[in-house]
Amino acid sequence: MQTKEKYAEFDSQGTKIKWLMPGQWKVLILDDGSQKLINGVVREDDILELNVTHIERIEQRRPANKEMDAVYLLSPLPHIVDLLQPDLQTRLDKSVMAKKHIVQASVLNIDYYPRESHLITFRDPWSFPTLYHPACNHLVRQHLDNLAQKIVSICVSLGEYPAIRYYSPQNTNHEARVLCSHLARFVQLQLDQYAQYNSDFPPPSPRPRGHLIITDRSLDLFAPLLHEFTYQAMVHDLLPLTEGDKVFYKASINQSQPGKDQEISEKDGIWVKYRHLHMKDLLEQLVQDFDAFKAQNPQFADSEGPATINGIKDMLAGLPKFQEGKEAYSLHLTMTQDAMNVFQEQRLADVASVEQSLATGLDEDYRKPKNLADQVVRLLDDDAVLFPDRLRLIIQYLLYRDGLLPTDVQKLLLHARLPPQDSEVIYNLELLGAHVTRALKDTRPGARYPFGKREAQPPPTDTSGLSRFDPALKVILEELSRGTLDQTIFPFTKPHLDAADGLIGKDDVSQASLRSAKPTWARTRPSKSEPRQRILVFMAGGATYSESRACYEASHFLNKDVYLATSHMLTPSLYLRQVGDLSVDRRRLDLPSDRPKPRAPDHLFEKEAPPPPPPAKSLDPSLDKMQKLRLNDEGLLPMPTNGSAQDHKQTLPASSSSSGRLPKDKDKDGEKKKKHHFFSSKR
Repeated sequence: MQTKEKYAEFDSQGTKIKWLMPGQWKVLILDDGSQKLINGVVREDDILELNVTHIERIEQRRPANKEMDAVYLLSPLPHIVDLLQPDLQTRLDKSVMAKKHIVQASVLNIDYYPRESHLITFRDPWSFPTLYHPACNHLVRQHLDNLAQKIVSICVSLGEYPAIRYYSPQNTNHEARVLCSHLARFVQLQLDQYAQYNSDFPPPSPRPRGHLIITDRSLDLFAPLLHEFTYQAMVHDLLPLTEGDKVFYKASINQSQPGKDQEISEKDGIWVKYRHLHMKDLLEQLVQDFDAFKAQNPQFADSEGPATINGIKDMLAGLPKFQEGKEAYSLHLTMTQDAMNVFQEQRLADVASVEQSLATGLDEDYRKPKNLADQVVRLLDDDAVLFPDRLRLIIQYLLYRDGLLPTDVQKLLLHARLPPQDSEVIYNLELLGAHVTRALKDTRPGARYPFGKREAQPPPTDTSGLSRFDPALKVILEELSRGTLDQTIFPFTKPHLDAADGLIGKDDVSQASLRSAKPTWARTRPSKSEPRQRILVFMAGGATYSESRACYEASHFLNKDVYLATSHMLTPSLYLRQVGDLSVDRRRLDLPSDRPKPRAPDHLFEKEAPPPPPPAKSLDPSLDKMQKLRLNDEGLLPMPTNGSAQDHKQTLPASSSSSGRLPKDKDKDGEKKKKHHFFSSKR
């Protein structure tokens, strides 16, 4: 049987995998990186249903299966190539015609991890120190090139050849201010090269041409610090979630059972429905939905009457679904209650009220706030306010004032009773463009808002006073939709070609006629029946859950598909820790670039043990019989096959003499044994 092979190099994750050899049984071979990519979007059971007998890891020692067709999904890494070469040689027996046995080799542009329907991460928390740590300057160019490859992978997966705009900070001198411009240039270059060598990109589509907005963490320094009280952001901030490739929270269904880790993911309909709902509305909504859930499953309600056969059948049929729903509601009711307990214990209502005034520059009545310094100091002296929250308050006050006198900074730290290392977090913010200190006669105005303060207006009736702040990303998306986004702050990479498309409020050029079509100005909002325009936002250095929520809300209100891509998701605690690490020795950061390069496992270089030689066979059968005999002082005896030689002395008779009688000494021993009844039942 000729073995057919197919392998694909991963630029890394994807949501669509095209399988070759339909209907034929095959083995799927992955590496550590590609397995994480696959596990993020598809279950193992779904893979096995595609006529896959089993899944193997190429790094592990495994028996060669030359008769089974194989599909390789591998990462393009040097040590993986080292593993692939001998694997193909073993499977194809070093055939000269090996290439004819490979059905197809292709590159999948899926170098990213879809976390939610409109949220993409690269699972790279080391991106933040690589971009902003002063000792990592020589790593920035290669890192930006890697980020550009991943962004291009997203664009190719979406079939988008977007107009690219990037964040260009004004009136700032921090070293990282040019990150976005360099990254945008790398992305544009790689997109152009991909389109040059792939004539089918972009694919024809009636969808308006998309937009790519490239920003970094310095765009909005308030968003990672504020207490956000929508469900998703609040539980990630206040509760001890276990975050890795997946997110878990330990909760118990009832008090009699110990808590167990339960996954929070897109498969959870309750989570997807309510994650962006404000906490003040969530508890009431969850209770109403749980009552409706019980009403839909009356067979599980307590009943005083005797159980019937049909009732038991109905109960058993609905038991798995009911148990799944019961655990889901129990998880979310527990999380909301735990989060609200923390909210009350730590006086977060008072803290958040001051935070909102600092971030917006307006009080609850949308007027200029008064006595903010006194309010901040009063909270710093309050024992109920935790030390991390005090540090967040100080930083926000510094941002609000656009810097303080060095002596005033020290006074705030003394009020907060913070350890000395926390002052490093404050001063490291200068690496992101913040002004921490200012001279006595500095005439700079107060807080610098990238897009201006919101005009005073009465708060909407359905908005909490603790949620007045909107991330800068939301303002950007609104202005981009109206076609009023400032081209000084967000210039195009190709202004002479894309400036007309930048007026996104007007109908943009479709993918099918990228260069020939002319924009029309007939209407500002497409109908729901038309394909929605896509907007991709990339946030270098990490994004917050409030910014993710802003993209979902913009998708709904602007009738567009807005996607947020970032290196990793930030919580306030993680953000403070990463900012503090910008002043530590680089060797303590444990950057992937400083680790030993991965190499192929040792078993790959081990020589296979030679097979044992077959037993030698003699030509003369009589010689075999002679070899089975042994020579002793009484003659030739057959060699023992089992047991010891002594056992055979007792069980096998010795060779007799020509008369056939035993020797005399043996006969005397037998008579002596008979006298002592050794062989009788008498005692």
